Amino acid sequence: MKYINLKRILSLVFLSIALCSCNKTEKLNYTLAETETLQPLKIINDSIKVEGDLGNFKIDKTITTEAENVTLITFKFSSETPSELQPVTLKFNFPSLAINGYWNPKIAIDKVNYYYSGFSSKASSYAPVLTFYDNALNNRITLSLSDALNKSEFVSYLKEEDVHFYPEIKLFGEKMPKTKNYEVTLRIDTRAIPYYKSVDDVATWWANNPAYKPMHVPDVAKQPMYSTWYSYHQNITADAIVAECKIAKTLGCEAVIVDDGWQTKDGNRGYAYTGDWNPDRIPDMKGFVDAVHKEGLKFILWYSLPFMGENAKNYPKFKGKYLRHWESQGTYVLDPRYPEVREYMINTYVKAMQDWNLDGFKLDFIGWFTATKDTELTKANGRDFASVNKATDALMTAITTKLTTLKPDVLIEFRQPYIGPLMRKYGNMFRGVDAPNNAVANKIEVTNLRIMAQNTAVHSDMFIWRPEETVEQAALQILNILYSVPQLSVKLEEIPDSHIKMIKYWFNYWNTNRAILIDGEFIPSNPGANYPVLTAIGNQHQITTVYEDIVVKVDAATKQLDIINAKTTKSVTFQLKKGYKGTLTILDCIGAQVFEKEITLNKGTYTLQVPQSGMLVLKANE
Repeated sequence: MKYINLKRILSLVFLSIALCSCNKTEKLNYTLAETETLQPLKIINDSIKVEGDLGNFKIDKTITTEAENVTLITFKFSSETPSELQPVTLKFNFPSLAINGYWNPKIAIDKVNYYYSGFSSKASSYAPVLTFYDNALNNRITLSLSDALNKSEFVSYLKEEDVHFYPEIKLFGEKMPKTKNYEVTLRIDTRAIPYYKSVDDVATWWANNPAYKPMHVPDVAKQPMYSTWYSYHQNITADAIVAECKIAKTLGCEAVIVDDGWQTKDGNRGYAYTGDWNPDRIPDMKGFVDAVHKEGLKFILWYSLPFMGENAKNYPKFKGKYLRHWESQGTYVLDPRYPEVREYMINTYVKAMQDWNLDGFKLDFIGWFTATKDTELTKANGRDFASVNKATDALMTAITTKLTTLKPDVLIEFRQPYIGPLMRKYGNMFRGVDAPNNAVANKIEVTNLRIMAQNTAVHSDMFIWRPEETVEQAALQILNILYSVPQLSVKLEEIPDSHIKMIKYWFNYWNTNRAILIDGEFIPSNPGANYPVLTAIGNQHQITTVYEDIVVKVDAATKQLDIINAKTTKSVTFQLKKGYKGTLTILDCIGAQVFEKEITLNKGTYTLQVPQSGMLVLKANE
């Protein structure tokens, strides 16, 4: 007797009913009043003040217009003698008119105080930009600074008494070397454009600065990769990783990132033995790299940039040339202001690339190159830089220049929060911050990156799941980062066959549609709601992923619509602006076809049943 899948029959009946009845609505005659046009916020430029101890400095303020409703206010600090810039604050206020939320590069899943949008920024930490948006997710005001090298702090709060926002932009909170001149520009954008486009315009403004010119992004930077970190941590062996690479290649991966552990046999997760960069755990590193290349994958190797472990053989060589000691991790932080420190670090990467034929580097912990309150910011005792920030810029610029000279398509990865405009100059891959087995957090972090990273390749944090999880639940780890480059980090030989099929299906879908998902028009939704729907559009093909029960608006020019169901409920609702004639296909999470039919749909709203972690595809007839 032939087995009958009653559940599938019922779902198809529901589908047919939905297709036939969704446009049967009662005709009601009434007229809606016209919505008033929202006017841009008016900022009184003369009200923007600099408060704090200026000491020997005087300030000249210049106001120019970049475009309509985009203002540039430049503050020039000058002193007749070299002097230390003391902490000051740029202060002003504006009315809270139609402001429903804010975005900054640090916004995360654990949002607490809705109106206290505080964060700090410098070369290696986030970026100096803050935007407020209305209920339609259009920009009300976006604030950004030209100086992304030195530390700044953004704080904004709502005052109850007058319902105004009072932003404060704090400068020189981190001690800087004495100087006679300093200049910074505050950019204020009040145009009524989508909030993410206002941030993208800030990214363009930064990128147009020759000192912030982004690094070349090779094609392989935008292809799926396998990472060893969550799957193996420090317990890596060449044989095990090569075996994983063999499988990963069949799934659509084009590179492997070999993380921490290769340089030491110490497995205590600290950095006490880091800094010599000899492959103690992998004696034949060249053979390891060659074996990975034989499988058809690029090879990227992890390094912690600033660390010299207290047990490293090279530790005595740089004694007196450290910024601080990280006691809990057993390591010192090298001071890049010494030319011999920079030379050692640069030569380390150059030699590794030449000796082992590496394709790229994962450079970690750059944020530890930071002065403390006790750091002497002078050119003395062998230092050729007074500023730690400027020395770090010189170091990273030299590393990038040397490596790209040897291999123009070299891959260099940084992770959040090392994601600012200067970091685009040093690296071509930005990864979301660590979010192991947290699909929603991973989605938020990579979406934040996408909003301001432009052409720099945005990678997900390495995603993992347990083998016992359902294939639909495991798929959510991929679907939440679909608009970034996937980094897979599960032990492929230990997961069920259904999980392998799922990865292969979604990686194939991702690779097929990469030009849309990564390089197409990216449309994020509400940051305050953890981005409940994400869309990418390219070549009249719209790909939308729903994470909550939200109506999908279909672009009028769309000829193919893919709606991916990354939520627990099976109902998917979409709204057509015009009639549609073509093929409707519904697929499950491993790409198996559940339903297919030639259909004609009128303009209107439709609700269909789509499996969890599955997809609905509408393809118009030619």
